Amino acid sequence: MSDLPVNLKYASSHEWARLEDDNIIRVGITEFAQEQLGDLVYVGLPEIGLKVAAQEQCAVVESVKTASDLFSPVSGEIVATNLLLSDEPELINDDPYGAWIFCVKATDLSGLEQLMSADSYQELIDD
Repeated sequence: MSDLPVNLKYASSHEWARLEDDNIIRVGITEFAQEQLGDLVYVGLPEIGLKVAAQEQCAVVESVKTASDLFSPVSGEIVATNLLLSDEPELINDDPYGAWIFCVKATDLSGLEQLMSADSYQELIDD
């Protein structure tokens, strides 16, 4: 396992989150998650404008092995999706921290406080 980016926050459900300007949270899945899933064959993106609550299921990734729900780390509105993943889901396998899946404009940033640091997430996946 490579070093986890320390500028991200991590969910126990294996999403990463990065706070950007204007309360936008960019979300993807961790390297650990994509390794567990294997080769991704499909990414079900959320609809732009969808209102989500923190920890609400809003997207899905499917691999040759299984499917996995993705959850929003914060409450807010989906404001962007990575349309490249519709045709090239394997981009996540190639670069899980570069291939973001969706962005949420947070109505409340407190959800980020519930997420783990890189060190805490590393402890979770090492267990």
